[in-house]
Amino acid sequence: MGLMSLFCFLWTPFFYLFRRSITGGEGGAGAVMALLLGSVVALFQFFLGSLVNPGGFGFSRWVSGFVDIVSLPVLVPLAVCLLFILFRVFAGTPDFVNFTLLWFIPAAALRSLSWSAQNDPILLVLVPLLWTAIAVGIPFFINIIASGRLPVIISAAFAILAIPLLAATSYWAFFSQKTALGFCLFFITLVPAAFSIVFSMVKNA
Repeated sequence: MGLMSLFCFLWTPFFYLFRRSITGGEGGAGAVMALLLGSVVALFQFFLGSLVNPGGFGFSRWVSGFVDIVSLPVLVPLAVCLLFILFRVFAGTPDFVNFTLLWFIPAAALRSLSWSAQNDPILLVLVPLLWTAIAVGIPFFINIIASGRLPVIISAAFAILAIPLLAATSYWAFFSQKTALGFCLFFITLVPAAFSIVFSMVKNA
């Protein structure tokens, strides 16, 4: 296994442990369920293959990036976690970020293996970072919605919609060799996650 494949394999569990060291506490409610469901979905996705034919460099490539690679795979555990909270499946309240990161550990492991032959830094380095940006960034704005006023709520809702779109576009831009655009969108996508980590560090200092 090459270094980039190893990064893809280890990044999600490493970041999960890093965030837990900042926020404190255990895995939280639903941790075991997140790992189990994540394993089932990862295996299903591995054997099913791509849902969208990526085509060349156009819109179909962007849709493929959104659905199969970057955004939808992270939105699914976030949505499942939201349903668990709404229906009070667990005694405690699951943490969106922890739940999603735990869900993604099996997926990251399988994808590091399936993508290792390509040895592509876009897949093996960029994509895991984009997964993290979505998994941390969207809950950051969900918390803002829970405690903000109407103008703030509207802005946060637009940000929630924008993050997965920007992440998929960043992937598409790098794949299409539009490197400057890719980096620009990548850093914009990371900003909410960076703020979330900083606020957690300050809050728990």
